[in-house]
Amino acid sequence: MSMIKLKKDEPLEKALRRFKKKMDKEGILREIKRHEHYEKPSQRKRRKMLKSRQREKKYEIKKF
Repeated sequence: MSMIKLKKDEPLEKALRRFKKKMDKEGILREIKRHEHYEKPSQRKRRKMLKSRQREKKYEIKKF
Protein backbone atom coordinates (compact mmCIF):
# COMPACT_ATOMS: atom_id res chain seq x y z
CA MET A 1 0.00 0.00 0.00
CA SER A 2 1.33 3.42 -0.95
CA MET A 3 1.61 6.03 1.74
CA ILE A 4 2.98 9.53 1.84
CA LYS A 5 3.55 11.78 4.81
CA LEU A 6 2.32 15.32 4.67
CA LYS A 7 5.09 17.84 5.06
CA LYS A 8 4.63 20.77 7.36
CA ASP A 9 2.44 23.46 5.75
CA GLU A 10 2.08 21.43 2.55
CA PRO A 11 -1.12 22.02 0.58
CA LEU A 12 -3.35 19.01 0.11
CA GLU A 13 -3.28 19.36 -3.69
CA LYS A 14 0.50 19.04 -3.73
CA ALA A 15 0.40 15.98 -1.47
CA LEU A 16 -2.26 14.40 -3.68
CA ARG A 17 -0.08 15.03 -6.73
CA ARG A 18 2.87 13.31 -5.01
CA PHE A 19 0.62 10.38 -4.09
CA LYS A 20 -0.59 9.98 -7.67
CA LYS A 21 2.99 10.03 -8.99
CA LYS A 22 4.02 7.40 -6.46
CA MET A 23 1.08 5.16 -7.41
CA ASP A 24 1.96 5.57 -11.08
CA LYS A 25 5.59 4.62 -10.46
CA GLU A 26 4.58 1.52 -8.52
CA GLY A 27 2.12 0.51 -11.27
CA ILE A 28 -0.80 0.02 -8.91
CA LEU A 29 -3.42 1.48 -11.24
CA ARG A 30 -2.21 -0.60 -14.18
CA GLU A 31 -2.43 -3.71 -12.02
CA ILE A 32 -5.98 -2.87 -10.93
CA LYS A 33 -7.11 -2.25 -14.51
CA ARG A 34 -5.52 -5.51 -15.61
CA HIS A 35 -7.50 -7.43 -13.00
CA GLU A 36 -10.85 -5.78 -13.78
CA HIS A 37 -11.78 -8.57 -16.17
CA TYR A 38 -10.64 -12.15 -16.43
CA GLU A 39 -7.98 -12.67 -19.05
CA LYS A 40 -7.61 -16.12 -20.54
CA PRO A 41 -4.09 -17.57 -20.44
CA SER A 42 -3.90 -17.52 -24.25
CA GLN A 43 -4.80 -13.82 -24.30
CA ARG A 44 -2.21 -13.09 -21.62
CA LYS A 45 0.44 -14.93 -23.63
CA ARG A 46 -0.52 -13.05 -26.80
CA ARG A 47 -0.39 -9.68 -25.00
CA LYS A 48 3.07 -10.46 -23.62
CA MET A 49 4.33 -11.52 -27.05
CA LEU A 50 3.06 -8.30 -28.64
CA LYS A 51 4.67 -6.24 -25.92
CA SER A 52 7.94 -8.08 -26.46
CA ARG A 53 7.81 -7.41 -30.20
CA GLN A 54 7.22 -3.72 -29.58
CA ARG A 55 10.24 -3.61 -27.29
CA GLU A 56 12.38 -5.34 -29.92
CA LYS A 57 11.31 -2.85 -32.58
CA LYS A 58 12.06 0.03 -30.24
CA TYR A 59 15.61 -1.21 -29.60
CA GLU A 60 16.20 -1.90 -33.30
CA ILE A 61 15.35 1.69 -34.11
CA LYS A 62 17.69 3.01 -31.39
CA LYS A 63 20.61 0.92 -32.70
CA PHE A 64 20.76 2.87 -35.97
